[in-house]
Amino acid sequence: MKTGIKISHIAPCGINCRLCIGYTRAKNKCDGCLTPNTKCSRNCTLRFCTKREGEYCDHSCSSFPCLRLKNLDKRYRRNYGMSMIENLMQIEDLGIRQFVRNENTRWACPVCGELICVHRPKCLNCGTSRNA
Repeated sequence: MKTGIKISHIAPCGINCRLCIGYTRAKNKCDGCLTPNTKCSRNCTLRFCTKREGEYCDHSCSSFPCLRLKNLDKRYRRNYGMSMIENLMQIEDLGIRQFVRNENTRWACPVCGELICVHRPKCLNCGTSRNA
């Protein structure tokens, strides 16, 4: 694999910013949710949630999963085959380091090894279908 996912790419809501089209595009590039003043998520209520006690939304929050997270998760499961709530549960169960290792394997293109963007059906590098 050429460009991997890092712990700093995992947003508080469980989304993997490294797989986002905003992160991969050349123009108006986002540097990830944890980067101050980033263009993509400045207004994200999950990013700036004051109920969260740790780095990530999890069971320590009495509102987990909150309505905003549920709605975002539903949209991503339906449109992109990724669940932020599942990601967060894996982070709780496995720890962030193992989760990131798993993500690097899960989202690697089987042909070229580059990470596949969650928002596109094909690898941006070689065109292989992400469901191949």
